[in-house]
Amino acid sequence: MTSNSLYPQAETIEQLRQNIDAVRQRIDQACTKAGRDPLEVRLLPVSKTHPAQYLRQAYAAGCRMFGENKVQEAYQKWQELDDLDNLKWCVIGHLQTNKAKYVARFASEFHALDSLRLAQALNQRLEIENRDLDVLIQINTSGEKSKYGIAPEQAAKLITQLEAFPRLHIRGLMTLAINSDDTEQVRSCFIKLRELRDQLKKIAPPKMQLTELSMGMSGDFELAIEEGATIVRIGQAIFGTREQPDSYYWPK
Repeated sequence: MTSNSLYPQAETIEQLRQNIDAVRQRIDQACTKAGRDPLEVRLLPVSKTHPAQYLRQAYAAGCRMFGENKVQEAYQKWQELDDLDNLKWCVIGHLQTNKAKYVARFASEFHALDSLRLAQALNQRLEIENRDLDVLIQINTSGEKSKYGIAPEQAAKLITQLEAFPRLHIRGLMTLAINSDDTEQVRSCFIKLRELRDQLKKIAPPKMQLTELSMGMSGDFELAIEEGATIVRIGQAIFGTREQPDSYYWPK
């Protein structure tokens, strides 16, 4: 969902802390409206475009995980911030198979699995690194050709195939809603993801826990929470409006 209001840049630790608190209050309010426990919803700060030194301020403000779209940018930040205790990284953008080695080396979560081939590449690299990875399958709920993710009707087949990759722990689904001012169009994307997750639970392998729904960003996360989001990916409402347009990080 688009927004005409611009988020001011947070330039200090205190401003970042205030923005995080404001977002958490909005999460709490959305949960109350939906009759949900706020503890069911995790805030994932999305730090794309922001340099490592700035993320040190966000860490000081309380952030312990950052979401990044471009894996090589995230990998560089991971290296620069490796002195910070308990800092984790989540890759949320489209990943080419030849870059799976980076995710396998440093990420704790990956929210954009969209092919069997990528699952194979990730599992192979994770074996080499002797690491495991929490993974969400990206679903294209809007049907837009400009968005990555598999079609909803392809999810059941992929779910059954992923049991072959023990290094991947499939936790749930992720989506990007349609970018529209039409609230009901946006909401329909979130409903579709929740209903698909509930269907997949019935056929998923016994050890596969499909509990997570990563959906909702700065402009639409209240709607996502109303429809069952367990992870909301918030960038601009915490850090401020990005200089780069969304198309730079969500390429067509």
